[in-house]
Amino acid sequence: MSQDVSPDEHDDLDEGAEAAPFRRYLTRAGAERMHRELLQLLNEARPKVTAEVSAAAAQGDRSENAEYIYGKKRLREIDRRIRFLQRRLDTATIVTPAEQSDRSKVYFGATVTLEDEDGERTTYQIVGSDEIDASGGRISVESPIGRALLRKAPGETVEVRRPRGEIELTIVDIRYD
Repeated sequence: MSQDVSPDEHDDLDEGAEAAPFRRYLTRAGAERMHRELLQLLNEARPKVTAEVSAAAAQGDRSENAEYIYGKKRLREIDRRIRFLQRRLDTATIVTPAEQSDRSKVYFGATVTLEDEDGERTTYQIVGSDEIDASGGRISVESPIGRALLRKAPGETVEVRRPRGEIELTIVDIRYD
């Protein structure tokens, strides 16, 4: 299921282009995190809430039973999240960054070290929209920074328009771990 994403396959994610709505990428690690969450919901959370709802229903009048009403609401939320995760995992293209053949430029899954105008360095991994974790250093390929970095090489400088204004970032290093 792993796929090497060549430069030609990034046409829909090129700078300034809209990401194709039908083509969703996930890193192998991101897919594994989503799969673990799905299993936890199916094997732990849903059975627990189902048991709580059954116990609350056994108490009688359901119309004013807060535990029953809340449990049913929580069960719907869990089921909605399960369906969402299943759809995402079924339709996503799984990319293993370590298998990227062209390591000279930034593509999906790359870990990029950047230097800003003040000489401060930051490292981000370019990931899918379902994997975003800014505090963990994972930014979306669809974000302004992610789009600006695609197909760029070390030493190149990109200009990124942010809500706080424009910033210039220089690519220091690219890794595919």
